[in-house]
Amino acid sequence: MELRDIEIFLALAEELHFGRTAERLHVSQARVSQSIKQQERRIGGALFERTSRSVRLTPLGERLRDRLRTGYDEIMSGIDEAAATARGHTGVLTVGTMATHYQAITAVLDLFRQRHPQCELRLREILPTDPLRELRAGRVDIGLLWLPVREPDLVVGPVVHTEKMVLAVAAGHRLAERDSVELEDLGDHPVVVPDGPIPDYMWQEHTPAVTPAGRPIPRGLLVATLEEAFRAIAGGGVVSPIGSDVAATRQRGDITFLPITDGPVLRYAPVWRSGGETPLVRAFVQAAADA
Repeated sequence: MELRDIEIFLALAEELHFGRTAERLHVSQARVSQSIKQQERRIGGALFERTSRSVRLTPLGERLRDRLRTGYDEIMSGIDEAAATARGHTGVLTVGTMATHYQAITAVLDLFRQRHPQCELRLREILPTDPLRELRAGRVDIGLLWLPVREPDLVVGPVVHTEKMVLAVAAGHRLAERDSVELEDLGDHPVVVPDGPIPDYMWQEHTPAVTPAGRPIPRGLLVATLEEAFRAIAGGGVVSPIGSDVAATRQRGDITFLPITDGPVLRYAPVWRSGGETPLVRAFVQAAADA
């Protein structure tokens, strides 16, 4: 089966209309019909059920579509990557990270720059309380976000970084004298609440709503930025789990960071718009996987 015949079959499997398929592939309708008939003769079974009103896949056609789609996408991806390598990637790729998390993926950034020196790599900050806005607005091409991300318009790449959690408390807080805390301790202290449209399931990974024993964790002040969170914590009225990497860069005299012995481990991965996957995006994701 020629690659063009595979393209015709897959396009017809999506369009389920001979005329639209021919228009999409810039060929004649007769060419589409001829190709499908040849494939059916070669395979020995009908791939489509045709009537005067509709076209639909047979069970055999559905199985062939599912098997061919993966292989075809791999072939085209390989061709795109080879062509990009031959001519060199050019343009701008904007990567968004929360706070200083770009430091955690230095190996990825360095490998990408090494492979694609003609591409300008820009870094932009993403708010933890509103992590999807920059992506959906197109202001960043890829966001490094903690998982899970379960959004139908976004694609999640490989995990490139993990981060343990610590508890940020005021220096004069009664927990500050301890060497460590447990998640159960949060049932006795209000935590900061994100003032932004972060999906609940994402925030639950960062700060759960209940303790391991099922006690509700009190909700305290609303904060929109990391700096607002630190000011609220330093005031003593709230505490908050904080990523250990961020805590390491924000040492200050009015806040103490305590290890959470049974705290969650955040997993970070590149995330991009399903409709915004460019050769540069694929190149960055490949660098992330390789690094």
